[in-house]
Amino acid sequence: MSEKISGARAGLFSSLRVLATTLVAVAHTRLDLLSTELEEEREYFLAQLVLILMALFLLGIGVVLATILLVMAFWDTHRLLVLGLFSGFFLGAGMMAWGVAWRKARVKPKPFSASLSELFKDRQQIETR
Repeated sequence: MSEKISGARAGLFSSLRVLATTLVAVAHTRLDLLSTELEEEREYFLAQLVLILMALFLLGIGVVLATILLVMAFWDTHRLLVLGLFSGFFLGAGMMAWGVAWRKARVKPKPFSASLSELFKDRQQIETR
């Protein structure tokens, strides 16, 4: 009889060990997925930041030079009109760009959505057992 109890304990401890190993493997997989997503988000953010900063710098230089060129071309006749039109255009374009950026920021999917969906699937599988 004591062999039966010790066999049951060994079976229980073996089952617990297998369960712990499985839980560690699942956690390891999920953390690996999370770290991969975090790295992808970081690379995407840095690439976008560099491109945006370069575009803003080059566009800013181009706008200033184009404005100076047109103001100098109309210096004798309509310099204030040209400055006013360019100011209005740049302010309007800047507000539109801000609106587009704001809309895109609100629509962007949640970070780590793949990890969250996998964890949700894991939870559903555990609950159905």
